[in-house]
This record gives sequence, C-alpha cells and structure tokens, in this order.
Amino acid sequence: MGAEVKTAMTIEPYRKILGLPGVRALMLVGLVARVPVIAAGIVLTLHVVNTMHLGYAQAGLVGTASTLGSAIGSPLAGRLLDRHGLRPVLIVTTAAQALFWSIAPQLSYHVLLVGALVAGVLGLPVFSLVRQCIAALIPADQRRPGFALDSMAVELSYMLAPAAAVAAVTAFGSRPTMYAVGIGVVGAGLALIALNPPTRSAAEQANPQAAVPRRQWLRPRLFALLSITAVLTFVLTATDLTLIATLKGSGQETWIGLVIAVWCGYSLIGGFVYGALHRSISPLLLAGVMSALTIPLGLVGGGWWWLLLALIPAGVLCAPSLSATIDTMSQWVPSAARGEAMGLHGTALTIGVAAGAPFAGTIIDGYGPGWAFAATGTAGVLLVLIALPFWRLAGAGVRTDEPVATAAADGADAESAWEGSLLADAAISGAAPTMPTLDAANTSRTPATHR
Repeated sequence: MGAEVKTAMTIEPYRKILGLPGVRALMLVGLVARVPVIAAGIVLTLHVVNTMHLGYAQAGLVGTASTLGSAIGSPLAGRLLDRHGLRPVLIVTTAAQALFWSIAPQLSYHVLLVGALVAGVLGLPVFSLVRQCIAALIPADQRRPGFALDSMAVELSYMLAPAAAVAAVTAFGSRPTMYAVGIGVVGAGLALIALNPPTRSAAEQANPQAAVPRRQWLRPRLFALLSITAVLTFVLTATDLTLIATLKGSGQETWIGLVIAVWCGYSLIGGFVYGALHRSISPLLLAGVMSALTIPLGLVGGGWWWLLLALIPAGVLCAPSLSATIDTMSQWVPSAARGEAMGLHGTALTIGVAAGAPFAGTIIDGYGPGWAFAATGTAGVLLVLIALPFWRLAGAGVRTDEPVATAAADGADAESAWEGSLLADAAISGAAPTMPTLDAANTSRTPATHR
C-alpha cells in the first residue's frame, strides 16, 4: 500500500502537467521532431567518410561548420521569435532546411562545408522552441516536472536517432538517408507550424512586457548559469568518448551500445525522480556533484558490467542537471526575452559539446582513458568553482510568474518597469533577494553575440 501511494505521488506532477491544454501534443511533437535533427549530424559524417571517401578530419570539419552555424543562429532565431512570433521563424527555417537537404547529397565537399554552416545558422530551433513553449504553457510552480519531462524526451531522442541513422546508412546508403533526414526535418517544421504552440502564457499575452534591453537581464549571474550549462555537456560529451575508448581499449567494443544506452537510462530515471521532487536543486550543485562523481570512473577495472555500476551516481544526475538549468533560466529571464535566452542556452549546450570531445581525445591519446575521466571531472569541478562568485552576484534574475508592467511608451519607462520587477531567485540560488541600483543597471553592459 505504501509503495502504491509513493508511486502515485511521484506520477501526480506529470499527470497534472500532461493534463494542461496543449502540453501533451507539444511533448509528443517535440520528441519526434528532434530525431531527424539529431540524426542529421551523424548522417553528414557518414556521408563524407563512406560516400565521399574522405577522412574523419574532413567529416569533423563539416560537423564543426554545422555546430558553429547553430551557435550563431540559435539566439538569432530566439530573438526573432520574441519579436515576430513562431510561424514566421518556422516558415523561414523550414524552407531553408528543405533547400539544403534537397541538394546536399549531390554537393562537392567544399560546397557542402559552406552549406552546412548556412544550414546551421538557419537550423530548425526545435530544442529551444519546445522549451520556450513549455514555459508558456505550464505555470511557473509546475515547470520543474515539465522541463524534467522534456529532458527525458531529449534522452529518448538521443537513444533513437544515432541507431536509426547508422542503420539507415548501412542499409540504403548515405544519399537516400540524407533525403530521408531532410523529409523528417521539414516534416518536423511543418508539424510545429500546424501545432502553433504559444510562446507566451495567456497572462503574458493579455499584459505584454515592454522590450527589455539586454543589459537588464544578460548579467554576470546569467552568464554563470550559461557556463554551468556548457560544463554539463562538456562533461557528458567527454565521458561519452572516454567510455568508447575504455571499452575499445579493453577489447569490449561490442558492449559500447549497451553501456551507453543503459547510461541514458540512468539519466531518464534521475530526471523522472527530480521532476517529482517538491523543491528545486541548484544547477550549480548538481553540475559540481556530477563532475566530481565522474573523476573516479577511471579506477574501475574488470568487465563492462563494473563500468555500468560505476556510472549510476553520475548518470542519474544528467537529466536533472540539464532540466535545472532550463528551469532556472525560465525564471531569471523576462518573457519578452525568453526566446533569445533559450537560444543562448542552446549555444551554451553546443559550446560544451564542441569542447568536450577534443579535450577528452587529447587526454586519451596522451595518457589513456582512465586519466581522461579524471581530467574531465576535475575540469568540470574547477569550472563550477570559477562560476560560483558570479552565481551569487545580485540582480541577475527574475521570477517570471510575477506580473510585469505593460509596454511603456519609451525606453526609459520600459527600463523602469523592468527594474521594478527584478528579483534574485533565493529559492534556487540561496542568495538573498536584492535589487540593483539604477546606476549599476545602466553601466552594466554585457555583449550578446552568442548563439
């Protein structure tokens, strides 16, 4: 009886949010739409290596170009979403993806390299868009399970997409698979256009915020949050590569797929439990603990099953850590800038991915995979400690569940309205609520040239 009650209490938060209008459809479309987007990078790599008969270095350059384009385009798409709404942005990006994938299989290498960069800039903003819409559809006090559910959906997409991409290229070749990916990406865009989920809550639409200058919300503490986000994907990407190197080095490469799949399963379990908790946990703490628990993985000896067991502590923190950064971001940023902020969050994720693989690869080549685990975890802990002083700075956050003044007639009124709504999120960060002075706000200018 006690187990049944506990299970019901765990599931109840998810039942509530999935019962909200539009949430279930958004989650389902987001899950399916991410699969071709994730598979695209793998298919491009296999196309360059298998069909063009070039090296992995050239394939890596195509991936780098696509990643760089995505880093540039994500905040740009988010800013356009804030200003013009969902459908205009999706129409442009879906059309751009249709054009690229219709010609990409026939392009020469150098043209494909440029095309991957442009397609990255005009990429379909599925990840940041779904999260922005979750923040609009779900009340602020229920967003944690909503973002946890989204993180679990991302894990499922990452479990499905690589295997499907490799299987399709093996069975049909890279060119037909590229056309199939293009159809999937365009279909995802059309599905989101048809669904047209709101990017503002009903209250925010009825009482719209004025345009808020970036210097009012893009503050050092927010940069600390973005840094923590990058740390998470840095550690995850480096761990992924090191797991592969460890198993290959011990002659157990046949178990790579199973180990990574179970590792993702740990993350799913952790995300499910975290979303059902009654209190938030600081993403700074989660990132630091996950990094610290990665350090001793290199000491694990024996068969692959021991590695599976050793991955449990850090693995269960993956989805909770990522969902905590998104939840915190949604509370710290005004709704008028939520799209751009989610785009910057996507850029931070991309930066972490781009840095994690070469870092781990260098350590693996020079010292072996055991030291790569230790170096990755240590680097993560050090980066968290570096972010800590900025995290505690006042005046970087906003609780978006509180009403904000309607659009002001001029920029000065808009800034005053925003100044009146600023609060540090004491429940998440542990800092006392404070408000910056007007002089500090006016002199604090942070560049916003990120994705």
